[in-house]
Amino acid sequence: MRVSSGVPGFDELVQGGLLPNRLYVVSGPPGSGKTTFCSQFITDGAKNGETCVYVTMHETKEELITDMSGFDFGFDRVMQSGKIQFLNLVTENGKRTITQFGTEGGLTNRLAAFFESNDIDRAVIDSTMLLQHFMGDAADEITGFLSALKKTDTTILLISEMTDPSSYADEHYLAHGVIFFHNYLESGGMQRGVQVIKMRGTAIDCDIRRIEFGDSGLTVHPNEKVEG
Repeated sequence: MRVSSGVPGFDELVQGGLLPNRLYVVSGPPGSGKTTFCSQFITDGAKNGETCVYVTMHETKEELITDMSGFDFGFDRVMQSGKIQFLNLVTENGKRTITQFGTEGGLTNRLAAFFESNDIDRAVIDSTMLLQHFMGDAADEITGFLSALKKTDTTILLISEMTDPSSYADEHYLAHGVIFFHNYLESGGMQRGVQVIKMRGTAIDCDIRRIEFGDSGLTVHPNEKVEG
């Protein structure tokens, strides 16, 4: 049983969807489609009656809803209806929510315990900047954090600011899958694409496929390859 991404065309690249209860890193430069992809993923889960949470530290719920309100895939509606729990870890409310799961082990144990205690099916964590903000010894703590997340029964998308698909960071090595978004200027204008770099348990190729933004959000054209 695979988990639909909620993004038209993408699941064809990964044998019908993502394997459940795994950690996936979504990387790429600013404006390439990471947040839209993740918003479609979490909206799809909410519409299917799954328990979903969006974790962030640098955007308010209102800002995120405004950013996605130009699309009609329904993120703003499911967020406003409470079908997706929004957790901003730098607000007092967010801190209180997480602190009830203990004070030992820092963010790592508390967030993993939150997912488990609330039977979270899908989660988006935005982003690796969040991890660096909360963790002192970044390398060791991020490794522990990601390892803890991998043990939960939650399908997790972690947004990463990595802009070079050939330059791996800890989160890429530890994740079950890595999805990379590209945007670069050509003579005809902005070219956008998505590349599945890694996907354990799934037969993939590493070709870049064309993507486009429309009223329904992000769409992947699985049969249209673009040159990186």
